[in-house]
Amino acid sequence: MALSLDPEIAQALAPMAGAMADATPPAVGDIAARRAMWEPIIGAAGTAQPIPDDVKTSEHHTTADDGARITMRWYTKDGAAPGPAVLFFHGGGYIFGHIDLFDGPVSRYVSASGVPMLSVEYRRAPEHPFPAPLEDAYSALRWLHAHAAELGVDRDRIGVMGDSAGGGMAAGLTILARERGGPKIARQILIMPMLDDRTTTPDSHIAPYLLWSYDDSLTAWPALLGEAAGGPGVPATAAPARLEDATGLPPAYIEVGQLDVFRDEDAAYATKLSRAGVPVEFHLHPGAPHEFDSIAFTSGVARRAITDRIRVLKSI
Repeated sequence: MALSLDPEIAQALAPMAGAMADATPPAVGDIAARRAMWEPIIGAAGTAQPIPDDVKTSEHHTTADDGARITMRWYTKDGAAPGPAVLFFHGGGYIFGHIDLFDGPVSRYVSASGVPMLSVEYRRAPEHPFPAPLEDAYSALRWLHAHAAELGVDRDRIGVMGDSAGGGMAAGLTILARERGGPKIARQILIMPMLDDRTTTPDSHIAPYLLWSYDDSLTAWPALLGEAAGGPGVPATAAPARLEDATGLPPAYIEVGQLDVFRDEDAAYATKLSRAGVPVEFHLHPGAPHEFDSIAFTSGVARRAITDRIRVLKSI
């Protein structure tokens, strides 16, 4: 029996698949075309579900070590008791996306879990290649720790979360924080994370179902890493799959669809963490492509995934 889309996901994807079938995919290296194509889709997906009215936001700023001003958006639920908090990093292959486009998903996580989140407007490649985006993330982590008391946050219960490239950044941030001796990260929640710049050999079994393609990866990683992409000198903080010693990293929740370019690297990372004694919960969703949860949000597999994420957020 061959791999195939989950029927509910296939139904939800049908209108989008028809439109994409008539469009020419952007060429490798064409970042502007990817931004023009994907950002409207992300924005529409984010607002396709109701945005909760019990979540309030406030804008904050911090300064990276190179002097850049980083915008952060703080989401809190009315009446939430002091406790954990989560740094959130949006997806977009490191080359597109903004926190505004993810207001919906972040608000829904906060409303359902009661856990406040700080969404970070990290700088994007290629205008700002590695390590700038990760240093922005680290600056936000330090800011949240420094302001924990006034925000009603327990410093020992701060987690990191992200999807796609944001998941890769969350993973890289845990490695960087370990290298620098803190601040402490209590949990890493990696949603279909982008972890390995060496994933370039197509898998014919999943190729017909890809939303994020191998050409997208061949565009995004060089944008972030330049000529180093795919070579021997890439640090694990940039591509966490390069990590050799996972000892002491925070407990991880990792999930990915079986029809996702990142499937193998995510499964391997879960194994690598497990072998280092890091507690790991790993989910491989059959019939699910990249970003299935935002496009086919009424599907059973998406509802199960969101339920699991909320459960883990509450457990921090």
